[in-house]
Amino acid sequence: MFHLQSLELLHWDYCQRVTMPLDGAIITIAGPNGSGKTTLLDAMRTLLGLECSGGRTYKTYARHANAETAWLRALVDNRPRGRQNSSRPFASSLIYSDQVTLACRIERHGGDWQRRYMMSEGVQTVEQLSEHGEKDWMGIEAWRRRLEAAGLTRAIGRVLALEQGQTDRLCELSPKELLRLVFEVFGDQEVLDRYDQARSHQQHLLKEVEQAGHELSHTQAQLSDLANRVTSYQQYQLRLRERERIASEVLPVLQWSEARARTAQGLRDLHRHRLFAGADARAQTAKRAELHALFESSQKAKQRLTELEQERRHNRSSFDAAREAERPMELLAKREEELKVLAAVETDAQELAQRVEDLSGRQHSLRESFTRANDQSKKAQAALEGLSGQRLPPPPVEVTRFRRALDDAGIHHHVLADCIDIADEAWRAAAEGLLRPSRWVVVLARPGDEAHAFALASRERYRHYVVAEGESAPATAPPDSVLAALKINAKLPGWLLRQLGGIRRVKDTEAGAKTGGEWITPDAYYRDARGGRSLWVEPRDFQFGVSALESRRKALESELARYDAELSRLAKEQAEVERQFKDAQRAAQGHKAAKELGDRADEFAAARSRLPALRQARAEASSRMTALEAEHDRALTAQSRSERDYEAAQLSLKASEENVGRAEREHNTRLQDLKAQAKASREARARFPAAWIQAATLQALRDEFENAKQAEIAGRHVQAELERGVWETDPQVQERHHRMSVAVLEQTTQLDDRRASNEMARIAAFNARERYIDVLRATVRRYKKNVQELGELAGVIAVAELPHLDNDDMVLAQAGLQVKFNFDGKGEVGLNDGEASGGQQVLKSLILLVGLMKDDDSPGGFVFIDEPFAHLDVRNIQLVGHFLRSTRAQYLLTTPITHNVEVFEPSEITLVTSKKGRGERWAPPIAVLARRPEKSIYD
Repeated sequence: MFHLQSLELLHWDYCQRVTMPLDGAIITIAGPNGSGKTTLLDAMRTLLGLECSGGRTYKTYARHANAETAWLRALVDNRPRGRQNSSRPFASSLIYSDQVTLACRIERHGGDWQRRYMMSEGVQTVEQLSEHGEKDWMGIEAWRRRLEAAGLTRAIGRVLALEQGQTDRLCELSPKELLRLVFEVFGDQEVLDRYDQARSHQQHLLKEVEQAGHELSHTQAQLSDLANRVTSYQQYQLRLRERERIASEVLPVLQWSEARARTAQGLRDLHRHRLFAGADARAQTAKRAELHALFESSQKAKQRLTELEQERRHNRSSFDAAREAERPMELLAKREEELKVLAAVETDAQELAQRVEDLSGRQHSLRESFTRANDQSKKAQAALEGLSGQRLPPPPVEVTRFRRALDDAGIHHHVLADCIDIADEAWRAAAEGLLRPSRWVVVLARPGDEAHAFALASRERYRHYVVAEGESAPATAPPDSVLAALKINAKLPGWLLRQLGGIRRVKDTEAGAKTGGEWITPDAYYRDARGGRSLWVEPRDFQFGVSALESRRKALESELARYDAELSRLAKEQAEVERQFKDAQRAAQGHKAAKELGDRADEFAAARSRLPALRQARAEASSRMTALEAEHDRALTAQSRSERDYEAAQLSLKASEENVGRAEREHNTRLQDLKAQAKASREARARFPAAWIQAATLQALRDEFENAKQAEIAGRHVQAELERGVWETDPQVQERHHRMSVAVLEQTTQLDDRRASNEMARIAAFNARERYIDVLRATVRRYKKNVQELGELAGVIAVAELPHLDNDDMVLAQAGLQVKFNFDGKGEVGLNDGEASGGQQVLKSLILLVGLMKDDDSPGGFVFIDEPFAHLDVRNIQLVGHFLRSTRAQYLLTTPITHNVEVFEPSEITLVTSKKGRGERWAPPIAVLARRPEKSIYD
């Protein structure tokens, strides 16, 4: 690598224009703190395309000068390191002069600073450089590549960028970092990076191959889709041809064949009906004679019924007269008995009082019984009146209130009692008993109303279920189930439908016990898994269907009649007790029943004597009336039967006459129709090809389609498939499928070739890196030798352990270079194990650093070391200085002026900086102290 000979600064920081020699092995920059030592190093770093120290940039130094342009110019050595011109550092830039001028121009452009670089043969001043055209200047990246070709590698650039106090940083590198630094300096890392790039390229190609495989899979999927579309197109064409065949051949031929068969059958039926019509005409004479006989029988029954009605009215008058004659005598007999009972107790005051009390209690009890019976009668009457005008039995009040709340909220619904009727009345009791708990279950029309309906039910305390989703009753139910005995016209809860469908109807409990499972009898005795119990519901409580309303009405009417009879009996008994009570009260007041018995003895005796005859007369009248009623009922039944038979005979004769006339008319009309059909059949047959109407062809069509209706259904099915199906109708799809098949085949062949080529390239790169591992081992051995030799120069035993290198990514990634040092025979220490002193840390870093630049074939290079003697004692300063002199590199050192004078002992050139005075624009000039070298650094 080249080394520096001189440096010129123009408008750099506070330097107006400074030129200083650097043509020495060791150059020391001394001065007080803040006098510009690091400024000079940053100038050289900027000139070499490196970053400044301490977070500063070249723009910071350019702004301090307050000028439009700042210049950095250096003269460097370009003498060959061997005998060939190609060994000159700048030979790659086609510069073969012994000296080369490096320049950096920093200019202000629109408020910002930009730097440009130039490399020129020989010695060029700033003024001469400013005359060059803009095309001769280059940017930072191109400049770094030029200097890297001249030996200033990126690794050395990292070393040159070390800041103040970081001289010992090399010994802080890990073994992996140190090995990578060695490979970078000796150029092996670039080769490894190229191998990595090749591997990355192969991996990229592999990904491309995989992507191409995915694309091929996608294309194959498209090809498969095209194949499906081709199949769909072919199926579509088949459906079109099938539709055309059914519409133009199959259906017309089968319809003609069936119409022809129907015409022939119609002629045979017409003849048979003609024969039947003749028999009906002959039967009309017998029916007319029968009608005349029934008319006479009906007239006789009417006459007899009239006579019996007159006898009934006469007998009713006789019975009423006998009853009226008997009633006074019966009342006198009862009066005599009451007086006798009263006369027996009226002599004893205590017994009389007891009787008054008993009659009073009896009177009170009869009044209460009458009141209860009357209330029940009114309730039954109100219930009966409530059924007036109703289609179905009315619901309870709480159900009406809740349904009104649902209607007000706009929630459509129905209850089970409104949508179920009993189809078989024989099973009404069973159905009513099973459905009684579910009468007022509410089924919502919209499931979305469930939450609102639940809220209303909770508010109203509605005790019956509210169901959000209902199910329609099945079209067919098990014939012996309860569900089959019901008529349902709306949706029901699914659980109820399943329950009703699973309960069997049995004749009686004995049949149910044999059957097992869930069953119910007509008398509503129900058996389930829990056992058996009766579900009987009184007819007055029936709820489902119109018949339930009639059952309720009849039950209420019967109940009302029973209450009326009970009220009559209670009223009669109450009147008798009332009369006995008044008699007892009068007896208690002094009236004597015995006296009344004596006074009315003749009257009571006459009544007793006449009463048996009157009772006999009333009983005989009652018997005659009963007999007449029975005979009247029989006569009425006979008259009704006669009337019904006569009317039925009239209707039968009329129907027979109408049938005969209608048959005659239908025969004529049917005959004309059959003639027209026969003519149309002959015309249609003439339009068909002969092959279509052959017997074998017709039989084949019947075997395939059975009849014209099935053919029509098949045609509709094909039409529905064509309309609703997703078909491919583009005929170009077959050609596209063929072209894509060829393209997929070509793409598959190309992909296989790329895979084989990439695998061959991977094997070749692997084998090439396998061979290059020997070069890496040689590089490490070379660096090990440099470290050992430099250690001997520094009086330190330095040993580098060769790492294990193999053609494996993991091995190369984990390989590291272990270097151990032995100072003064105190034992080995590592790179950064904390056991070495500050001076030893400096020596270790310098040995590692110079070992990177040491080259027996082409010596040279330079290093910036900012304050290497900081914190070192006199002995260590001497050791470091001795080591620096013993190497063949060029060093630029900085040191404060407060250090021991030993720091200047190894320097050949000393540059002394001074602080800028207050109020001064430019810093004082830099003083130069040069020592005459004992020998040239190139000897």
